[in-house]
Amino acid sequence: MQKKLMEYPNPKGSLKLRFIKGHFATSHSHINYYVDLTMTKHRLSEAKEAARLLANKYKTSTIIDTILCLDGTEVVGACMASELTRLGYSNINQHNTVYVVTPEHTTGSQLIFRDNTKMMITGKHVLVLAASVTTGYTVQGGIEAIRYYGGIPAGVCAIFASVDECLGYPVSSVFQAEGILDDYQSRQAPECPLCKAGVKVDAIVNTYGISFF
Repeated sequence: MQKKLMEYPNPKGSLKLRFIKGHFATSHSHINYYVDLTMTKHRLSEAKEAARLLANKYKTSTIIDTILCLDGTEVVGACMASELTRLGYSNINQHNTVYVVTPEHTTGSQLIFRDNTKMMITGKHVLVLAASVTTGYTVQGGIEAIRYYGGIPAGVCAIFASVDECLGYPVSSVFQAEGILDDYQSRQAPECPLCKAGVKVDAIVNTYGISFF
């Protein structure tokens, strides 16, 4: 049975955090909230607002040559690049432009860049942008790929996060679990308290969305 979608407004802007409480399985863990970021990733007005809030954290203090978009965040990434290169903002990128790139996923879940895109990583300061950072598994793959191709990780940001750092990098986000979803949990399946309590999984979720049983 499909559960009700709830909303939490961001006091600093017009965005809303949409979520469902329940028992959900991802490819890496079990979680007790599904955070639905579909509209923020794909509706231009929301993507622009998320980009503005995230770009404010970097535009005067961090060199960003490239935004590495994970979890389908290309629209937000493009809007962030626009914010970071707007006239009057003093982003310290000497070329006054920002690459926006998405990695290719191999069958073994490794992230790779082809010869025509790896120049956007090699020698560049690369900001990792994810839809959400909970286990950190996806972001770690992004950071490792940046390093492998000779890039310099410039930071990690996300629309939603339940952690403050990943591989030693602070995680900036529009919404934090703390103060909104204080009982948010992400556990490996054998350690999942809902599984131990005999609660059935409501749905399978991933970066593309949710599928209820």
